[in-house]
Amino acid sequence: MRVVRLASEIDFAGWRSAARALRAEGIDPQAVVWTVERELFDLDAPPAPTGKPGNFTVPAAFVELAEQVILHRSPDRLALLYRLLWRLEREPRLVDNPADPDMARARDMAKAVSRASHKMKAFVRFRLVDGAASETYAAWFEPAHRVTEATAPFFARRFANMDWTILTPDACVAWDRERLMVSEGADPADAPSEDAQEELWRTYYASIFNPARLNPRQMRQEMPKRYWRNLPEAALIPDLIETAQERAAAMVASTPRPPPDRVLKAAVRHSRDASYDGSLPTSLSDVAVGVDVCRRCDLWRDATQGVPGEGAAKAPLMFVGEQPGDQEDLAGRPFVGPAGQMFDKALAEAGVPRDRTFVTNAVKHFKHEVRGKRRIHKTPDRGEVTACRWWLDAERRLVRPRVIVMLGATAALGVMGKPTPIGANRGKPLQLPDQTQGLVTYHPSFLLRVPDAEAKARAYAEFVQDLRQAAELAGLA
Repeated sequence: MRVVRLASEIDFAGWRSAARALRAEGIDPQAVVWTVERELFDLDAPPAPTGKPGNFTVPAAFVELAEQVILHRSPDRLALLYRLLWRLEREPRLVDNPADPDMARARDMAKAVSRASHKMKAFVRFRLVDGAASETYAAWFEPAHRVTEATAPFFARRFANMDWTILTPDACVAWDRERLMVSEGADPADAPSEDAQEELWRTYYASIFNPARLNPRQMRQEMPKRYWRNLPEAALIPDLIETAQERAAAMVASTPRPPPDRVLKAAVRHSRDASYDGSLPTSLSDVAVGVDVCRRCDLWRDATQGVPGEGAAKAPLMFVGEQPGDQEDLAGRPFVGPAGQMFDKALAEAGVPRDRTFVTNAVKHFKHEVRGKRRIHKTPDRGEVTACRWWLDAERRLVRPRVIVMLGATAALGVMGKPTPIGANRGKPLQLPDQTQGLVTYHPSFLLRVPDAEAKARAYAEFVQDLRQAAELAGLA
């Protein structure tokens, strides 16, 4: 039996070196014990693995997967990774096999690690440290997996102009505006107590809480209770949930405020004259009013209302779909129907916060035909896409995203102005004339229509990977 002791729980370099040497010696996975524990009174560093690393290569995808999996808290992760490395010699396409139990387990671990990193980015709350020589902030966080060091560069970029420390049971990371420093894990007692800014944060959270969109089950999934004790806004959640129905009813009963006459007149000019190139919309609210009264094509005649885009006003990442569906047409909001639910699920799996993106459609009115009591989707033609491109261009100009993801062929036509095959261009960054980067991928509704379960799983995995790639290009990952 061979025992390999690593320097730490996340010692990927040590695992990789030892695993290569073991495979070169032909050591069966069942004959290896992986540990990070040292023997009693052993104060020296873990022994280097014996043998020379083998002269072999593995797919880059496996290395990337292993770098994620080693951050998982499962005690069998090291043995699982070596078993996969061992099998790759005889099964070079193993990484591409979605049905293999070992690969499925490794992918599940990697997804859990990715989610833990995303939760850390979302739920770390800094507090002002009293008595510090300079303005310094600290936060206590308990990640589900050992992602502290891997996620720290995100905070260094996001909070580059302040001194901060994140304390976790596994490790502590600190930033002094120039470099990241890592030290041993800490205790909750080391974290500062509540500061004055938390009351401001609670006020802000209560003001942006939308009772009409409340979904307690989804809320618990996105904000698990294990994180609540470190979130100042968590104390408000029970009351906000309890009063949500009453507040939503009050919102529905209230009379909507009409847009200012100036905005409405400009919107009518924009919306009726396809050749109009005078004053352009100066805000997203101007676009929304214009979309609702748009007469540039005939789709408005059968639609309930125009559906403008929504999201962060200066989002680094924009998603463009085809057109509103039946539920979007009724709600007046993009991606809220079945395709929207698929989209939200994939965004969450890819670690992309929807509230930091802008979501819209190439065509703003629902094109359909009536069959009995149902309204069946019809694909917009090129003339309708071209007529509506004026509004899409206005949204792009106002939001100024770094990356635009085109969901399907119609979206690609609206953004690119020419047919852009999905299969030939999927996953390839495209340079747009305004220096924005573009990516094309499937529309979520396509994933709903794939009949074969295996093909659907493969397409969904590719879709999630495309969303993750877009987030990385936009600086959201």
